[in-house]
Amino acid sequence: MKYTFTGRKVELKQGLKDITEKKLNKLSKFFSDDAQAQITFSAERDRKTAEVTINYGGMIYRAEETGSDHIAAIDKIVDVIERQIRRNKTRLSKRLRDGAFESGFVPDETVEEREFKIVRTKKHSAKPMSAEEAILQMNLLGHEFYVFKNSESDTNSVVYKRRGGDYGLIEIE
Repeated sequence: MKYTFTGRKVELKQGLKDITEKKLNKLSKFFSDDAQAQITFSAERDRKTAEVTINYGGMIYRAEETGSDHIAAIDKIVDVIERQIRRNKTRLSKRLRDGAFESGFVPDETVEEREFKIVRTKKHSAKPMSAEEAILQMNLLGHEFYVFKNSESDTNSVVYKRRGGDYGLIEIE
């Protein structure tokens, strides 16, 4: 796995980078060497935040945690990403590295009027995929909706999580 480190209001020391790489190597059984991990550390007062985004096989695995120190946050992130992979084991098995699940992985059971103000803008390329793949990607990111190009109908579409736990699909004409 290739690592890229970013620090926001934090001086990144080599020791922190080494420990983070060692802890994230626990996830290397799922990914091959061409996986890319973007690690961002930030600090505000007593809160230390770590964010990890792993790009591999056209999928994005992401987790963000806040703790008393960055190492504790990284420990939580490794658990979160591992849980995401476990929860979606059957769907991800064709996208992850061959043999990733041979170690006996067990799935988890587991109004006020205001002015509208845009505080963040993101650009997103809508990749062709099925609605099921889009739902999987949305769940891996922990978002409530996901924009994609529907490979079955060749339209831009949005999948979203409904209140009852089901999913909805919006096809844009």
